[in-house]
Amino acid sequence: MANPLLGVLFHWLGGLSSASFYAPYRGVRGWSWEIFWLFGGVFSWLIGPWFFASIQTRDLLGVLSAAPPNTLFLCYLFGALWGLGGLTFGLTMRYLGMSLGMAVALGFTTAFGTLIPPIVHDQIAALAQSPHGQVILGGIAVTLIGIAIVALAGRSKESEMSEEEKKKAIHEFDFRKGMLIAVFSGVMSACFAFGLDAGEPIRQLSLQAGTGTLWQGLPVLCVVLAGGFTTNFVWCAYLIAKNRSLPELVGGKGKTTPELGASTPLLRNAGLCALGGLAWYFQFFFYTMGESQMGPYGFSSWTLHMASIIIFSTLWGFALKEWTGASGKTLGLVVLGIATLVASTLVIGYGNYLGVQH
Repeated sequence: MANPLLGVLFHWLGGLSSASFYAPYRGVRGWSWEIFWLFGGVFSWLIGPWFFASIQTRDLLGVLSAAPPNTLFLCYLFGALWGLGGLTFGLTMRYLGMSLGMAVALGFTTAFGTLIPPIVHDQIAALAQSPHGQVILGGIAVTLIGIAIVALAGRSKESEMSEEEKKKAIHEFDFRKGMLIAVFSGVMSACFAFGLDAGEPIRQLSLQAGTGTLWQGLPVLCVVLAGGFTTNFVWCAYLIAKNRSLPELVGGKGKTTPELGASTPLLRNAGLCALGGLAWYFQFFFYTMGESQMGPYGFSSWTLHMASIIIFSTLWGFALKEWTGASGKTLGLVVLGIATLVASTLVIGYGNYLGVQH
């Protein structure tokens, strides 16, 4: 039997993984963005999903080969479209910082990724007419309010800082550029939710093959993330050619990096990228576990996931001193935003619990 409260815990673990994945990349030296993003991405989009799915799924290749071609195509396509948002997600944090960047991008991702699947499946009307459905929709609304509060706190912080302070906290801070990228990234990143939704036939085949309930979604990730890898690989390959940055992998000089030579910490860079890449993958490893426990309203998992990411990314922002110098008013908004998001995850979990009991 599904256990939505356990599902909320899994989503919190996924949110912690997602909010933490970029931290190791900050320690990379002598590698351009396209090099460390693609290197880490190999672990995120290929090694991680196939390794864990092969361990936890019964007859992984058999399940995928039995999946309807249209299902595989849609999962791959939505993954590729998500890739457009995913590859700009790093740029969002680069120009806005982890807390504000994630809040804005994930706000759009939450709204589109949560509401479109139930609209397509004609579930909204039924939800609105049932007590548990009303609780779930109310929780989603509270999540969006929490995201707006955190984003408002970030905007308030930006207005209080001098240009010198902004550059010190976030070296390439650019509010206008960062906001444009964040909006694009957020909308396109919602396609990941569509890909997971399209993968329902694969989950059913996985269960029929004898895979445990907790692991049923892992084969879907293999297909969706293959699409994401394609988009990211094409873009990074273009940048590598443009910036002549491939020699950086062996300590050489790229067009946009200094020649560090033997001082480039190659092994350290590789380890940090692998760590960041696997941390990114684990957000969806835990996501599929959480979704399996949410009962008939699994679409609400997307809201739980986004809220959890923002909670932990905001805490990371404090740890990285991105909120240094903020006024009491701004810090109060941050605390209120986090509290609202925590409350929203509990409300949604409770709504799903009522739905399971119904």
